[in-house]
Amino acid sequence: MKFTRILPYIFALTCVSCLKEKSEVAENTKKEVNDTVLRIAPLDVKLNKVSLKYKSAKTNSIDNFYHKLWRKDDLSGGFLVAKNGKILYEKYGGFANRSNKVEITSQTPVHLASVSKVFTAALVLKLIDRNKLQLDQKVNTLLPEFPYEDITVRMLLNHRSGLPNYAYFCDDKAIWDRSMLTNQDILNLFAQHKFNLYFLPDKKFGYCNTNYAMLALIIEKVTHMNYREAMKKIVFEPLGMKNTYVFDYQKDRETASRSYKGNNVLYGYDFLDDVYGDKNIYSTPRDMLKFDLATYSKKFLNPELYKEVFQGYSYEHKGTKNYGLGIRLHEWETGEKLFYHNGWWHGNTTSYVTLKKDTVTIIALSNKFSYKPYKVWKLAPLFGHYPIKPDKDDELE
Repeated sequence: MKFTRILPYIFALTCVSCLKEKSEVAENTKKEVNDTVLRIAPLDVKLNKVSLKYKSAKTNSIDNFYHKLWRKDDLSGGFLVAKNGKILYEKYGGFANRSNKVEITSQTPVHLASVSKVFTAALVLKLIDRNKLQLDQKVNTLLPEFPYEDITVRMLLNHRSGLPNYAYFCDDKAIWDRSMLTNQDILNLFAQHKFNLYFLPDKKFGYCNTNYAMLALIIEKVTHMNYREAMKKIVFEPLGMKNTYVFDYQKDRETASRSYKGNNVLYGYDFLDDVYGDKNIYSTPRDMLKFDLATYSKKFLNPELYKEVFQGYSYEHKGTKNYGLGIRLHEWETGEKLFYHNGWWHGNTTSYVTLKKDTVTIIALSNKFSYKPYKVWKLAPLFGHYPIKPDKDDELE
């Protein structure tokens, strides 16, 4: 009889205990998820205001440069120059889709081609900063199928891995049947064929898109999210990059900005158009400016890691050109450094230039094939002591 009366109390206590345990598990899971989604902390970027006098003087020179470069005003994309986050000059022109006359505006995302690598590197570095992985961690500890023992995350970031270019070996029909290729397919092909490396790891520089396709898989492994979602949650949304996304062939091929040859003929999609990490981010100059401003914040990356990003790693050959962690650079004997990344995919040609010492951002995006975006770095002497010899057509007045 007494035991019967006690039973409800035991049951009640058991339920409370269960609920408490479930609550603790849920809380721990929530903490783990929130920790995985590495939202960028509020940024503390405080740059000097740009005076109207300064803006007016620089704008006139930039306008002169622009009209000498795009002589026929044939820009098909966007061009932006900013100082301390203040836009000094911007232009937009052309069509995102020529068949239905969709014009390119400041809110039109354009394919960044290899400038996408800058953003992939940024996310990997955020994960390193939060101790989710290590810069010199071996890739095969993250991707068990990866057959190359000595390649590290750092070697992927600075293009010193020696990996072969996936676009080349997948062009062999005996290896790939030309169906839509994914990042996982590339890793599976490595595991299956164990292709020879171009050179021993860390022996020299060899720019290769495969490095960043593998970094995208590492991001997925560590964050437990698809690369597209990880970029959105960790980088794009926190920085307010509302017109930036990672292309999804199945969902976006009908609505995305198209690319064109120099004679305005449309470039069709091919079997390489769903691989991400090395390319396939669409963005605008204004959104890219938001990202560039974030890189000046001490809360974006810790200072020691920041230094490792903006230094050269390949000195086997003399010259001014080098590569950091997801960024190209010019290093002159004068001590001046200029950081940039260019891109080229189908008809998309892009350039992102960031003058860290002078807090200047220069961006040029084109969805119509042109070498002109690659020349915008020659604007640098307008803002600092960069030993650049302008071409006759690019001279600043």
